[in-house]
Amino acid sequence: MISLQHVTKLYGQVIGVNDVTVNLAQGAHGLLGPNGAGKTTLLGLVTGQLRPTMGRVEVFGEKPFGNPSVLARIGYCPAGDIRERSVTPMQWVTYLVRLSGFSRHDAERRAGVALEEVRLSAAADRPIGTLSKGMRQRAKIAGALAHDPELLVLDEPFDGLDPVARHDLATLVREWAAHRSLLVASHLLHEIEPLGAGLVVILGSRVVASGSSSEIRSLIDATPAEVRVVCDAPRRLAEIVCRGDDARSLRFERDDTLVIGTRQAGLLAERITAAAVDEGIAVREVAPDDRSLEGVFGRLVSLHRGGA
Repeated sequence: MISLQHVTKLYGQVIGVNDVTVNLAQGAHGLLGPNGAGKTTLLGLVTGQLRPTMGRVEVFGEKPFGNPSVLARIGYCPAGDIRERSVTPMQWVTYLVRLSGFSRHDAERRAGVALEEVRLSAAADRPIGTLSKGMRQRAKIAGALAHDPELLVLDEPFDGLDPVARHDLATLVREWAAHRSLLVASHLLHEIEPLGAGLVVILGSRVVASGSSSEIRSLIDATPAEVRVVCDAPRRLAEIVCRGDDARSLRFERDDTLVIGTRQAGLLAERITAAAVDEGIAVREVAPDDRSLEGVFGRLVSLHRGGA
């Protein structure tokens, strides 16, 4: 369905995406990466808004850029909020459907169906400026799917939503994706996991991993991590840590800090806790290294480049 072969997009001397090769079959897919990783650029290439500087992009077997027959089969929901706050969801969605070439009557009918599908019928005639962020997101998605696309592309659809609105939107998208294809970009793994989507991980303009959510989670958990322990007897603790097979490296920082490299952070933490109790070691802090998306992806890049 979607094929990118050695695709690079340059903005002058700035790299948007760099030598990306990825093939996505029909179904649900998540594009995962921190802010600035190149997600929006990749979505722009897929939706025909951008032309690749190098390489080849195909959607449904054709180049999407400047290709109305391909673009008509795609529904796109951008990350930005709706700026026209005085119009209603009904007016907004109808306008977008008219841009797809439908008559006013057909556009209004499709808009009504789409707003009902996203559970926004009750607020269809309220000014968008009076709606919550979650309701505005629903209006945006209604505008993306009202013309009945084969592929729905969502850019950070959960950004800024409260937990209830995020859950409702995830349920809506998952129900829609059960019968159509979906590509959704996010910087949070837990937002994409409930969708049951395959994942493409992008960092620093490059694709560094792809697979199912369980495979990516396993890969993340298997990448080397560091645990920093601040205590009153770091060398004694190091002797105890070396008795197990869950530590890959050790180093000391200052007189009270031991940094342990491991692939089994959970098991290591249990042993440190037990050692502190049994040996009377006063532990003031146990801090894993950066488990944010940026930190995890940094380790994925290291793994991708052949690091330990």
